[in-house]
Amino acid sequence: MKQFAIIGLGSFGLRMLEELYEITQEIIIIDKDKEIIEKYKDKAQAAYVADAINEKALSKLIPEEIDAVIVDLGGKIEVSIMVTNYLKKIGIKNILVKAQTDEHGEVLSMVGATQVIFPDREAAKRITPMLASSLLFNFMPISENLALAEVQANDYCLGKTLIEANLRQEFGLNVVAMRKVLHDDFLFINDPTYIFLEEDILLVAGTEDGINKFSSRSNIKEKQAIGDLFRSFFPKR
Repeated sequence: MKQFAIIGLGSFGLRMLEELYEITQEIIIIDKDKEIIEKYKDKAQAAYVADAINEKALSKLIPEEIDAVIVDLGGKIEVSIMVTNYLKKIGIKNILVKAQTDEHGEVLSMVGATQVIFPDREAAKRITPMLASSLLFNFMPISENLALAEVQANDYCLGKTLIEANLRQEFGLNVVAMRKVLHDDFLFINDPTYIFLEEDILLVAGTEDGINKFSSRSNIKEKQAIGDLFRSFFPKR
């Protein structure tokens, strides 16, 4: 089973602890705040009250063969850089560090971080497309050229079969799976003659631009609502 360490239980560190705890208990947590360690020690295999800036302490608490170390030291930019460098010296192969700015991220990469995380920026990337479209239920960037999204079937594909809609040609999207509005379980669409319904939520993969273009199409209810509003302002005489 894989083993992880989290240095600093800030908002990102705590979130990582919650997620990792779902898959393993092989977790080491380190923070200089005794109350925080006491509060979350039951979710870790080992919990230590220690100052991460102490290189000797880190080398004793974190085994060299550990699978990954996550560093979240809040706004302490200089400290996070020093700790990242210490971890590299220890021989840690996978070091994920929360960064505050692009410049901070560049320095972290230079001193040993294998992955730099910008939680606020990444959260904004996921939330913004959903605010822009009422048909977009979830959005997850995978890379610069690929994203996954949950999009409700709209007027472009309603009443069409999977083949007729041809989302790959029109929007550069691949339909990975589908679920119904009131259900959480996704099902693969194995039948190319399946006809899209209004309650269908499609899990699609493609570029951010393609997802935005497809999700910006109005659905029937939205068009009806706009039409009703227009008629309320300009009733027939």
